[in-house]
Amino acid sequence: MDHSSLVDIANAMVQKGKGILAADESTPTCKKRFDSINVESTEENRNKYRNMLFTADGIENYISGVILFDETLRQNTMEDGVPFPDHLSKLGILPGIKVDKGAKQLANTSDEKITEGLDGLRDRLKEYYELGARFTKWRAVITIGENMPTPYCLSANAHALARYAALCQEQGLVPIVEPEILMDGAHSIEESYQLTTETLYNVFYELVSQGVELEGMVLKPNMVLSGYDCSEQASVEQVAEMTVDCFLNTVPAAVPGIAFLSGGQSDELATAHLNAMNQIDGLPWNLTFSYGRALQAPALKAWSGKDENISSAQDAFMKRAKFNSLATKGEFSADMEK
Repeated sequence: MDHSSLVDIANAMVQKGKGILAADESTPTCKKRFDSINVESTEENRNKYRNMLFTADGIENYISGVILFDETLRQNTMEDGVPFPDHLSKLGILPGIKVDKGAKQLANTSDEKITEGLDGLRDRLKEYYELGARFTKWRAVITIGENMPTPYCLSANAHALARYAALCQEQGLVPIVEPEILMDGAHSIEESYQLTTETLYNVFYELVSQGVELEGMVLKPNMVLSGYDCSEQASVEQVAEMTVDCFLNTVPAAVPGIAFLSGGQSDELATAHLNAMNQIDGLPWNLTFSYGRALQAPALKAWSGKDENISSAQDAFMKRAKFNSLATKGEFSADMEK
């Protein structure tokens, strides 16, 4: 595939029938995941685990791109020592890289976050491009709570997202812009709708102000959901309708696609919600997935660090990848889960 321009790459990332595998867990996050299956989080084990995912037979049928962590971008396939970016590219899968340095305490707030990583970013992007990356990811974290998020938090995070996106496009890399409103808390779906709307208004105001080419980016947002502790959980249909309505009001049609994060939803619900959205007609952008845990959790459990389990773990991963692929076309059915 020739992805010479930002627009071509962005469109390839969100093409119908395919989505993005988020495999960019930091080393501390990887340790938590490995602890859950009693596997030591060594560099070799992390390499082995990522290798299992990236060499699954037929992965290219459902996955358009993979977000890597710095360590993983520099690792190789176990069988023949091919750098992961080269291995993925040969399959027609775009290699990407997480470039932010994590969410830290936002000054003069009680419990709000700002994502760091802009210092030295231009030089890091040049190196990542040389290593084979063709897109990037930066995550902003927004918390719903008492008097939160503040306009200050929304503005600061939107500004940082836009600065990151502008730098990436300057270096020939497609930015995934990820403003995530955490679903922790007891807030209603109506509150989620309102705050997702405010967040996206801020983000697109800054993106346009800083000259980011909307046709050459991908948005990775949360779905509009009830807070996990809310006594009244919205139905699949309500989530789909309110999410699409929110995005029609905030996301310009120039954006080629929206790749949703799963954000702690169950594997099954993340698929069902995406599928229901794709059954709504007349959307200006492609709606796809950029899932981490919702694609990997069954595979991680099946693998449990044992070589003899690799085949069944790959099957578990491919099952979720296939179901989410169908969901990007509105062709998934809950009966398939049985």
